[in-house]
Amino acid sequence: MTKPKFNYGWVIKWLLAAIIIAAGVLTKIYEQSIVYATTGLVVIIFSIFRVGPLMKTLKKEVLRTVNLIEIIFEFIIGALMAYVGFFLGNPVPTFWVTMYGYMLTFFLVARGLVYFVSLYYFDEKTEPAKFWTHLVFIGIGPVVFTLTLLGKDIISTLGWLLLVTAMGGAVYLGFDGFGGYKKYREASKALNTEKQQTKDTKVEKELPKPIQDEVEEKETYIS
Repeated sequence: MTKPKFNYGWVIKWLLAAIIIAAGVLTKIYEQSIVYATTGLVVIIFSIFRVGPLMKTLKKEVLRTVNLIEIIFEFIIGALMAYVGFFLGNPVPTFWVTMYGYMLTFFLVARGLVYFVSLYYFDEKTEPAKFWTHLVFIGIGPVVFTLTLLGKDIISTLGWLLLVTAMGGAVYLGFDGFGGYKKYREASKALNTEKQQTKDTKVEKELPKPIQDEVEEKETYIS
């Protein structure tokens, strides 16, 4: 019998689900600082990891220059957001609550404009998913800017969005881990069944075999 294989990926998935749920709940408790810090880190990571591959693959010098300028400004915005989130406490000062909307607007619109300028004026090739994503950036940017001018709390809206996303991700990981746990239990059951069969076979081999009765030979009498 083939020895079953055990997979403990379900443990990691359940652990990640618990961490994500805790992070989602904490996002609402410490909403402003966490949204600021999360957004800042996302922008920083997005900026840093784009530099090398982007500079190597863009064909025209002017495109490399424009994209590099965009990345520098985005990195500065991300660093500023991270600083506010980590060092100015919760709640964030009112000035920075308002500035969040303007900084987010700049990031979205700048990314969208640079993309479409590269696409239509410098003949850069693209794919549908990338096109629609940047079109959404261009559409959302002015909406965020308008809501910020009207005094709406963009941070609170994003806080709810992060909470819903966290819960959705946790549910997905939880069910995925549940499937992995079922397979783990099936493998464990198969292993125990194999051990029981091996044990029964061993006992059967060790038991003394009954002595068969000798067949009585008929005596031949001479009359």
